[in-house]
Amino acid sequence: MKLLKELTEISGVSGNESNIRKLILKEIKKYVKNVKVDKYGNIIAHKKGKGAKVMLAAHMDEIGFMVKSISSNGNINISAVGGIEALAYIGQKVNISVKGGISGVITLAGINDDEETEEVPEVADLMLLTGLTKKELQKKGVEIGTFIEPIQETYVLGKKGIICGKALDDRIGCYILLELARKLEKSKAHIYFVFTVQEEIGLYGSKTSVSSIDPDWAVAIDVTNADDSDEHTHNITKKIGKGPCVVIKDAEMISNLCLDKEIKKIAKKKKIKIQLDVSDFGTTDALSISISKGGIPTAIVGVAVKNLHTSYGISSLEDINETVKILEVLMKNPPKTCID
Repeated sequence: MKLLKELTEISGVSGNESNIRKLILKEIKKYVKNVKVDKYGNIIAHKKGKGAKVMLAAHMDEIGFMVKSISSNGNINISAVGGIEALAYIGQKVNISVKGGISGVITLAGINDDEETEEVPEVADLMLLTGLTKKELQKKGVEIGTFIEPIQETYVLGKKGIICGKALDDRIGCYILLELARKLEKSKAHIYFVFTVQEEIGLYGSKTSVSSIDPDWAVAIDVTNADDSDEHTHNITKKIGKGPCVVIKDAEMISNLCLDKEIKKIAKKKKIKIQLDVSDFGTTDALSISISKGGIPTAIVGVAVKNLHTSYGISSLEDINETVKILEVLMKNPPKTCID
């Protein structure tokens, strides 16, 4: 829990991942000797073995904001970096990423003036208040394009093992890769632990890193949305605390059938409950990996998260640990190829 807490609380908005990268580098170097940062900012840690080259990818970036303009009285108009639900950030504390940091609160003009909000707000309606004037902000280094980072402590909710915090997407995946690197002493494959950048705005880090690795097959470790808010519906497929999720299909890709079979076989043998996810929304680094280098068999494994893409995501530690177990077995005896 301590490492996961560190990973989720540290900043790392897409395009500004230096802080989270430093932490991951410090941790991965404990378990993998061959570690590099490529020109785009991805971390690639190669644990040497024999046989197939396997890429395991999790993105280190998180959603956030950027300064779009500053009014004369110091109100800051903001632009979203990644998929943002405006309602989820009203009243939230954030940090402006300049030397020493500047705290601020996101609000709406109407709420600021104690007026009723009659329409659902969009990101363009949000503004950031810091108590500083435009001149004071500029003196501290704030300008158009300065990054704005969500702030949130990660903690356990009422039930043991249920965690709440920001950036669970996809610091959970980063934690899983670090735990896997810690546990795996030997493998029958070359394993590339890849921590990618700029997934939230276009899957860019995986597009660049896969080219230098040219893996035989890959697994993206990411999160997916829980869909259990209404217990009366028959469409519930993803609950927190009910096991890892294997994404069969999302809005942009269908995962590799051969890899999915291997993962399901391991889960059955180890008596780990898994949840199969067929979704019409979103996609992951798996998409860009799968269509690179002439086509790479790719699967997606992760956990369900409530309140996805907010600063109060909720997930299960047991689901996270069970995902590590499945991947550990997969990597101890990995297939050489996995073509449908």
